[in-house]
Amino acid sequence: MNEQRRQVLRMLTEGKITADEAERLIDALEPERPESPPGTAPRPKPRPKYLRVMVSWADGGGDGPGRINVRVPLQLLRAGVRLTSLVPPQALTRANAELDKSGVPIDLTELKPQHLEDLIEHLDDVTVDVDDPGSKVQVFCE
Repeated sequence: MNEQRRQVLRMLTEGKITADEAERLIDALEPERPESPPGTAPRPKPRPKYLRVMVSWADGGGDGPGRINVRVPLQLLRAGVRLTSLVPPQALTRANAELDKSGVPIDLTELKPQHLEDLIEHLDDVTVDVDDPGSKVQVFCE
């Protein structure tokens, strides 16, 4: 086992990173796989299965450091988007009004399955800025 892998595992046992973060770090340490021979089709990018939102913060208000790690199955999101087509228009209008009152400017009548797929495809480019040097937010698909 090389020293970099050992360091990742040490950080995992000390609780500095999660198992998922350790797995991603170890995967990043693996040497590049050789390219496929000319004339063969490249392997398609696997379809992501989960939306992951991770938030961590240092001691910022007396409660101490903390971590939130949410993993939502994308199939659940896809099903939810498809179900909006079954909701009566009057209910969508009322739901939009309530969301707007709560400060969430989303128009559920405009939510289409293709929009969700476009969002998932572009989540690799998402960057979230946090105005706190001790906090970190990550949003990605896996």
